[in-house]
Order: sequence, then structure tokens, then C-alpha cells
Amino acid sequence: MKVGLLHSDAARLGAYWKAYLKELGVDLVTPTLPDAEALQVGRDSLPGESVNVQLALGRILGLGRVDAVLVPRWSAVNGDAWSEALTELLPRRISGLPLLIPVPDGPPDLENAAAEVGLRLSQNGGRVRLALERARLLASPREEMPMLSRAGRATVAVIGPRALLAEPHLSAPLRAELDRLGLHAVYSPDLPHGDVMKRAERMEQPAPTAGERELFGAASLLSGKGGVRGLLFVTSARDGATHAALDRLAARQHKPTLVLELDADQTDFTALEAFRDRVTLGEGGAGEGA
Repeated sequence: MKVGLLHSDAARLGAYWKAYLKELGVDLVTPTLPDAEALQVGRDSLPGESVNVQLALGRILGLGRVDAVLVPRWSAVNGDAWSEALTELLPRRISGLPLLIPVPDGPPDLENAAAEVGLRLSQNGGRVRLALERARLLASPREEMPMLSRAGRATVAVIGPRALLAEPHLSAPLRAELDRLGLHAVYSPDLPHGDVMKRAERMEQPAPTAGERELFGAASLLSGKGGVRGLLFVTSARDGATHAALDRLAARQHKPTLVLELDADQTDFTALEAFRDRVTLGEGGAGEGA
């Protein structure tokens, strides 16, 4: 059986699933298209969707002929059908896709899900048990707090979905612009996940989704740091649900904020200059969405 693993720098447990599939002995296939080409393929197929959806689709199509593809789940935001059911929606929109199997990108159901996937792919219980044992060390990747200061630069928190900010091809223009503006940016996907989720316990919202907990936890963790001068909330263009969630978070802050939409190959970051000025000059409070 030929099985594809959807490569994603945003996946926390990509190394775990790669090692696990190799231990199962399946014929593992990884994408061959560069991210720029994969994104273009996705844009051509789903022109009205957000860039993270387009990139995921392009990577799946870039796998070629496979029997199944393991797709790490995104942390869902309330009202965002793509983050809630990516593997169900894509086959409805694009015909001829292989079987898409969603897999967890963290605890608590990781090992049970991996066992089910292993039996489905190999139909060999003994091999599954051995593969689980050998891959287990990769189930808890080491995470450290990023540096919160840089000499001569004001620190800003950058809060947004992992599927956007942790993808180098999608976030590179924003990162370059923040660096050009002389800001030291601390990105929410780089924070230790356990610390973020502890902060998320403070949420007053009833039954928040996993994505909303992550966004709240990261904002709470970084906004409480004295050296963080402002908070930049970033969402993909055409992702209204995440934009709404970030608007609510921004309204709660007591430091300068900006809600920014990020699109593929974006070059206009005019709003960031005004945000930089408010951060460095200490002007204003909550900012306007962009």
C-alpha cells in the first residue's frame, strides 16, 4: 500500500508519523512539489479559499498516485468548516482525491488513533505494537520558550493559526517585513504548547474549540510579559471565522494591537508601519483591523 504523509512545518508531530509509518513497513510517499508550486496548484483548484487550505490541497495533489494520505488535524476555530473537517470537505470539492485520513497532532488520543491507523494500513497487530513502541519517543517533542528580547528592538507578539504562521512559505513575507521595521517578533507557534494550554484554562468562553484555546493561551502568555510592547493578530485572507476570533481577542488587550489579513505573495504591509510607530512610541491602545 502506498501511503502519503502530508508534509507540513505546522505539524507538531510530523516526525512521529513519519517514523511510525516507516516502522509499519508501508510504502511511504512524501510530496515532491516545492511549496510555491503546490500553493499555485491549490490556488488554481480552490481560488476562493484561504492560503493554508490551498497549500494543503496542492501538497496532496503533489503526492501523485497513492492509496491514502495521512493529514494532521488543524486546531479548529468555531465556525471554520475547513479547520473542523478538512479531510471531509476536500473530496467534496475536488474529485479523484485519495482516501484522506485525519490524524491527531498531539495528545490525548494520539496512541489510540495511531493504533487504529496502523491496523487499517498494515492489518498486522504485532507490527503495530512494535511500531508504536519505537515511535513513542517522538510523541513528546522538546519545546523551549523563544527569546523574548533582542537588543535595540521592540518586542511584539504575533498570534495566529499554526497552519499559517508555522509555514515558512506563507509567513515569510510577514517575517521579513517585521524584521525590516526593526521589530523583534515572537510567534505563537514557537511557544511551548503545554504552557499555552495552561494559560487557556483561564478562558471564560463556554466550550471553546482547540484553535480558540491555542490563540487565547498564546495571547495571554505573551501579553503578560512586560517586554512585549504590542500584539499582532494574523489570519489568512478569506478566513472569516479566524478573523472574528482574533478580533475578539484583540478587543481584550491593553497594549497596542493590530489584526492583519495575510495572503499569498503579499507585498502591501502599510498597516504594519503605523502599528510599529504605536508600539515604539507607546501611543494608543487597541488597534484597527486590516
